[in-house]
Amino acid sequence: MNAKVWLVGAGPGDPELLTLKAVRAMGEAQVVLIDDLVNPALLTHCPNARVIPVGKRGGCRSTPQAFIHRLMLRYARQGKCVVRLKGGDPCIFGRGGEEAEWLAKRGIAVELVNGITAGLAGATQCGISLTHRGVARGVTLVTAHTQDGRGPDWHALAKTGTTLVVYMGVSSLQQVQTGLIEGGLPAWMPVAMIENASLAQQRECRSSLADMCRDALAFQLKSPAVLVIGEVAAHTQTMPDGRMAERSA
Repeated sequence: MNAKVWLVGAGPGDPELLTLKAVRAMGEAQVVLIDDLVNPALLTHCPNARVIPVGKRGGCRSTPQAFIHRLMLRYARQGKCVVRLKGGDPCIFGRGGEEAEWLAKRGIAVELVNGITAGLAGATQCGISLTHRGVARGVTLVTAHTQDGRGPDWHALAKTGTTLVVYMGVSSLQQVQTGLIEGGLPAWMPVAMIENASLAQQRECRSSLADMCRDALAFQLKSPAVLVIGEVAAHTQTMPDGRMAERSA
């Protein structure tokens, strides 16, 4: 595993959701570049590695992407096994694709290791199935935070007929609400706002598209959070231990 960069998905936060392949890569890592949203408890799997924080969070001071690229390249060219540890899945709004492409163009071997994405884990922990026969035949993952700052085409997304899972949308709730309603999504459409997916401090606020902004303010919703928008958000299954997910309406 020397002279290689592993782009590893750390999952949404719960240490038990880490994959065995991720554990193996971390165990052999000599350098770990870790994102802010990665649970520090996972570092027990890489006791012999040099750990370098390279945080990137919306609204906060972030490590420049170009600097992260150069760090990965430097250590890989030194013959070290490098793990770039990312929250969730590296290919779901984690820049895994662009990092892999950048390194490959410079002759560096790269392997991507999937992680469970926060939208899936958070919904499941709240008893929500993102697809549900007779209710939702598909799911669309979308980020409200785009590189050009314009945001996605909410009008088009309103017409997909799928469950919408919105990442990085806390600061854009009004735009999400307005765009989807103007695009034709009913104001009564159920919404689940899920904060700190899969962690012990996970919180959930159930609302509707019409009331989403008001309820988020009362709930004091904070990042990191995902929004689940669709009829499945009105369906709550009993949790495996018999509990119902914590909720606020």
